[in-house]
Amino acid sequence: MWRWRTNKMKVAVVGATGLVGTKMLQVLAERNFPVTELLPVASEKSVGKLISFKGKEFKVVSMADAIAAKPAVAIFSAGGGTSLEWAPKFAEAGIRVIDNSSAWRMDPTKKLVVPEVNAEVLTKDDFIIANPNCSTIQMVVALQPLHKKYKIKRVIVSTYQSVTGTGKKAVDQLYNERKGVTGEMAYKYQIDLNVIPQIDVFLDNGYTKEEMKMVKETNKIMQDDSIRVTATTVRIPVVGGHSESVNVEFENEFEVEDVKKLLSESDGIILQDNPAEQLYPMPLWAHDKDEVFVGRIRRDETQPKTLNMWIVSDNLRKGAATNAVQIAEYMLKNGLL
Repeated sequence: MWRWRTNKMKVAVVGATGLVGTKMLQVLAERNFPVTELLPVASEKSVGKLISFKGKEFKVVSMADAIAAKPAVAIFSAGGGTSLEWAPKFAEAGIRVIDNSSAWRMDPTKKLVVPEVNAEVLTKDDFIIANPNCSTIQMVVALQPLHKKYKIKRVIVSTYQSVTGTGKKAVDQLYNERKGVTGEMAYKYQIDLNVIPQIDVFLDNGYTKEEMKMVKETNKIMQDDSIRVTATTVRIPVVGGHSESVNVEFENEFEVEDVKKLLSESDGIILQDNPAEQLYPMPLWAHDKDEVFVGRIRRDETQPKTLNMWIVSDNLRKGAATNAVQIAEYMLKNGLL
């Protein structure tokens, strides 16, 4: 863990009372980010409520009050509309914004960052930095070292995504159904004892918005539009982690053992690949962890230079909160904050 040279850092967390915002506060504390003054920000109805952080109580403040307080960085997790309205106002006040919504991800003037993959693109001119989609983050962490060595041609990914990716309402729906209790529905259909092959709205091409996010964000983060990606994203009755089945075609030949060694030595990855011991990544292992877990690595026997693997990560942590905090850590370490 990086030991911070500074002992002063005013930090705003926008959307501090939500699922991801709460996780951001937890990650900031666990990673000992040098927060000397916390500004928890939420909707007007939450202003004045108390938030606990590292044994101290902090009052929730409004957007305007947060800007007036001039934090060094504001980590947003409050939805795309809120971000589109308020992130530019924070940036105009000289406050760095790390945004977890989809609002800025494909804006060509904004950087889309996964620190293990492309942190070097950040500069002092960047005042709004986009945090990628959770399912994209974990995939590109595993793909990047392989792309560097073998050059990826095509990726076929199917995701198995936790209800926490939808939010508290979806978690409540799952547990209500499990208990036989009637309650508010986050999904059109029952999620307990079911899978729903739709995440976000359908587009004209028959893919969902979530699926096309994975396509476009992968190209942008990995800075290579030649990588072809096709995705199917599925919601499953799990709390605490997204899983992905990923098929990767390379330009260059590989040995499976070399792939395993490369991944085991790469930042942010834990290799769990021992079929003899039935060891492989699962949301159960990944829950509340910051790493991306990779296993079930095997050659695709139907075509050359192609690999199958299984990738799991905690979507609220590496898929959201941890990645955002890691961006802030990188910026602080490199004099960008």
